[in-house]
Amino acid sequence: MSTPAVSDTEITHTILKFEDLNGWEQDDHGAALEVFQNTCRDLNDPDWTALCNVAAEAGDAKQFFELFFRPVMITNETDGLFTGYFEPELDGSPVRTERYRYPIYRMPKEAKKQRPWLTRREILTSGVMDNRGLEITWVDDPVELFFLQVQGSGRVKYPDGSFIRVGYGGANGHKYRSIGQELVRRGTYQAHQVSAQVIKNWVRRNPEAGRELLFHNNSYVFFREVSEVPAEKGPLGAMNRSITSMRSIAVDPLYTPLGAPVWIEKGGRDPLNRLMIAQDTGSAIKGAQRADIFIGTGDEAGQIAGRIKDPGRLVVLMPIQRAYALLPESVQ
Repeated sequence: MSTPAVSDTEITHTILKFEDLNGWEQDDHGAALEVFQNTCRDLNDPDWTALCNVAAEAGDAKQFFELFFRPVMITNETDGLFTGYFEPELDGSPVRTERYRYPIYRMPKEAKKQRPWLTRREILTSGVMDNRGLEITWVDDPVELFFLQVQGSGRVKYPDGSFIRVGYGGANGHKYRSIGQELVRRGTYQAHQVSAQVIKNWVRRNPEAGRELLFHNNSYVFFREVSEVPAEKGPLGAMNRSITSMRSIAVDPLYTPLGAPVWIEKGGRDPLNRLMIAQDTGSAIKGAQRADIFIGTGDEAGQIAGRIKDPGRLVVLMPIQRAYALLPESVQ
């Protein structure tokens, strides 16, 4: 498993001991090992393949991690920052009705060829998407649909209790612009007041101005149906496998290899020290000490995720030989 090259001037590696990890002894290493096994067979690097074979037979999860990995602190010029994300659940219908009239679209062919393609406003007001059979399903709330695009995946529950799941299917190529930051710029709210729920409430109270606010973000995300994922499992992450609430994180793959175990020490109001697995990515997740914690599915998970913006550190568990190869020759 390889990661894109990063300039040596931007990054440092420090090998730690397991006793340096706060709370390591108290964690449920077995739960982390189970999540690691979900994606380790997709890693086609010899170092990781060998460890995956051992993991399948591991009797003591804590001993497995301590024997075959070394904790590596990877840093660049950014401070540690943890946020949370979740899988939204929207109310919808397989056909358009008076209530369910906001479509979740597949990506048109021309949007794949032209970069950037049309803006959000042009996609939704020009009629370019009409009568082409690009609708996957229909939902009842344009605000929730907007935040579904921010999250990149979600479930849609039908009136009969069934549901479909949608995942990221591409984007129009325009840069994401934060509507929360725009409300702060306008003086509507101060920065510490802004949350997803605050934004949703404001848009609903101000439907015309709210529609224009959503158009401020030129980026538009398309989806694909991923209903083969069982209801009891999490959405697909960047490794095309289901992710696990409170054990999967999104990372910057420039620094943290996808599939690697990562020890996190999150501060803030609800501190968390836990072994996670790097199984996802995100457009806002940039830097060696940046991670997004997957909280779960639904409104409650969304409320928890929206409150997380905490300092801390993350330490990547690397195969022993890989860990020492990262060090400068002068200290090897």
